[in-house]
Amino acid sequence: MIAVNERGERILTTGEWIGFFSMAIGVFMAVLDIQIVASSLQEIQAGLSATQDEIAWVQTSYLIAEVIIIPLSGWLGRVFSTRYLFVLSAGGFTLSSLACAFAWNLPSMIVFRCIQGFFGGAMIPMTFTIIFILFPPRLQPTMSIVLGLIVTMAPTIGPVLGGYLTDSYSWQLLFLINVIPGFIVCFMVFSFLDIDKPDWGLLKKIDFVGIALIILCLGSLQYVLEEGARDQWFEDDLILTLAIVATLSGVAMFWWELTNPHPIIDLYAFKNRNFAVGCAFSFVLGIGLYTIIYLTPIYLGSIKGLNSLQIGYYLMVVGLFQLLSAFIAGPLEKILDLRVMLCLGMCLFGLGSWLNGELTAESGYWEFFVPQAIRGGALMFCFLPINTLTLGLLPIEEVKNASGLYNLMRNLGGAMGLAVANTLMLYLNKAHYAVLRESISATDEIGQHLSQIQLKQLTNLAWREAEVMTFNNLFQIISFIFFSAVLLAPLLKKVGADKNASSGH
Repeated sequence: MIAVNERGERILTTGEWIGFFSMAIGVFMAVLDIQIVASSLQEIQAGLSATQDEIAWVQTSYLIAEVIIIPLSGWLGRVFSTRYLFVLSAGGFTLSSLACAFAWNLPSMIVFRCIQGFFGGAMIPMTFTIIFILFPPRLQPTMSIVLGLIVTMAPTIGPVLGGYLTDSYSWQLLFLINVIPGFIVCFMVFSFLDIDKPDWGLLKKIDFVGIALIILCLGSLQYVLEEGARDQWFEDDLILTLAIVATLSGVAMFWWELTNPHPIIDLYAFKNRNFAVGCAFSFVLGIGLYTIIYLTPIYLGSIKGLNSLQIGYYLMVVGLFQLLSAFIAGPLEKILDLRVMLCLGMCLFGLGSWLNGELTAESGYWEFFVPQAIRGGALMFCFLPINTLTLGLLPIEEVKNASGLYNLMRNLGGAMGLAVANTLMLYLNKAHYAVLRESISATDEIGQHLSQIQLKQLTNLAWREAEVMTFNNLFQIISFIFFSAVLLAPLLKKVGADKNASSGH
C-alpha cells in the first residue's frame, strides 16, 4: 500500500530515496567519464602506442555509442523496467570500465569504450525520467536542481581529477575508479528502487528497421561531426559518404517511425509545443555547455601554458557558482514564471560568454573568474525551468520516451557546437594571422632592422594574438546564440508547480 501525506502526495520510502541518489551517482560516473579521459589522452596514447589521430577514437567511439542508445532508452525502459535496465546499464558500464583499464592495444580500447558509452548513455535519460515518475510535483524542481548540479559539475571536476590521477598514478586509474562505486550503484538500485514492471510483450514487436536506421543515422552523424574538421569535411571521401548515409537514413527513419504502428521511438512527442521548443533550448544548452568546456582548457593550455591541474582550478569556478546559485534558483522558481526564469538564465549565460570574449594573452585568473562565475550561476536558472517546461505537460506514460529525445538534443547540440567550433578555429586563426602579418609587412622598416630570431619571435607573437582573437570570436558567437534563443520563449506554455507530468497519477 502506498502511503500519502495530508496533501494527497505519495510519500517516498527511505529505500526509494537511496535508489534515486544511487541512480544520480551512476549518471555522475557516466558524464564524468567523458571529461576525465579527455584530459589524459596524451598519456593513454603513449600507453597504447597510438598516433594522435588514432587516439581520438577513444573519445569518438564512446560518444557515438552514447548518442545511439539515448533515444532507444525509453523503449528499453518499458521492456525491461527502470530497475532492471538501470542495473544492467550500470553493471555493463562498470565491467567495461574495468576492461578499458586492461586494454592491450588501441582496437581493444575502442571496443571497450564503445561498450562503455552504450551502457553509460542509457543511464542519463532514465534518471531524468525518474524525477517525473517518482516524486510529487512539489519536489520535482528540487530534484531537478540536484540532478542538474550532478550533470553539469561532472565535466568541471573531470579535468582536475583526470589530471591528478594521471600525474600521480597512471591513466588506468581513470577507469578503475568506476569499479567499486559502479557495483554499489547496481546493488542499491536493485535493492531499493522498484517503481514499474517489465513489459515483455514489446519484445514480440521489436522495430528492427527503426533500430537499424537510428544506428545508421546517429552513428554516421556523430562521426561526421567529430572527425569532419580534422579531415577537411567533404574533401574527405569517408566524411562525404557518411554525411550522405546520415541524411538518407535520417529521412527514412523519420518516415518509418511516423508510419510504423510500433515505433522504437515515438516522434509524435514533438506535437507537444512545449516539448518541441524545450528540445530546441536543450540543443542550445548543449552547444554552450560542451563547446565552452572544450574551448576554455585549450585556451588556457595553448595561450597561458597551464597544465591539467591548473586548468582545473580555473574551471572549478563554474561548478562552485553553480552550486551556490542552486540556493537562489530553488526558492525563486516558486514565485517566478518558469519562462521568465529560463530567459534570465539564458541571458546570464550569454553575458558570461560575451565577457569571456574580451580576453587578452595577459588575462589571468581573475579575468576568467567573473565570466565563469556568471555562467556558473546561470546554469541552474537554465536547467531548473527547462526540464519542467519540456517534460511537464506530457502524459506520464510518454515521459520515458520523451526524456531520451530531450537528452539526445543536448548531446547533438554539443556535437554540432564542437564541430563548428573546430572548423571556425582553423579558419579564423588563419584569417586573423593574415591580417596581422599584412600589418607588419606593410612597414618595410621593421623587416629591415629585425634579425631572423626576432622575426621568428614576432611571427610566434602574431600567431598567439591570432589565437586569442579567434577564441574571443567563438565565445562571442556562443553569446549571440544564447541571446537569440530567448526569442523562442514566448512559444512556451506556462507550467506551474501544480500542473505537470506527475499530476496525472
